[in-house]
Amino acid sequence: MKEYMYIRISSADQNESRQLLAAIERNITKEQIYIDKQSGKDFDRPQYKAMVNRLCPGDLLYVLSIDRLGRNYDEIQSQWRVLTKERGVDICVIDMPLLDTRLHKDLIGTFISDIVLQILSFVAQSERDNIRKRQAQGIAAARARGVRFGRPIKKPPENFAALVKQWERGKLPFAELLAKTGLKEATFYNRLREFRASKGRK
Repeated sequence: MKEYMYIRISSADQNESRQLLAAIERNITKEQIYIDKQSGKDFDRPQYKAMVNRLCPGDLLYVLSIDRLGRNYDEIQSQWRVLTKERGVDICVIDMPLLDTRLHKDLIGTFISDIVLQILSFVAQSERDNIRKRQAQGIAAARARGVRFGRPIKKPPENFAALVKQWERGKLPFAELLAKTGLKEATFYNRLREFRASKGRK
């Protein structure tokens, strides 16, 4: 029987130290720890898949909390069944002792842990939905304040009009024009359209 720890953080900016500490406290070796740095919206994660392929019947899988496993209600339920029924492994959710399949082998215990799992996975899904709503509200509020998202707009140089005039008269090769404006081809044409529109030209 081997013990594993699955760790998930939403992005590379988050800190997995608390989850790693939980693994160290349980003497789980580095080789038995799998870390994904991506969203919990689904289970299409490279390290998770690699870990599942390695699991054998009787192994024990630790996760710090149910939302570290995932945030999709239906997929958490599905993966729990895959791990416990198909793979035959035990799961221990460290922050929720009731979700420890080693302790609930009888019918009543299984029934209780199933209810707790459903509640917690529902909470994880709800929190994910709330995060998306807060993000959307934050973006909408920022846009209302005039905040722009994405890459900053590349502005043409102050002598853009003069350079365009030289190019239109055939006195400046296009490659040299791009070099002097510091713009890429697609950006140049975007700025050219804006320039001509401001001058009332097509």
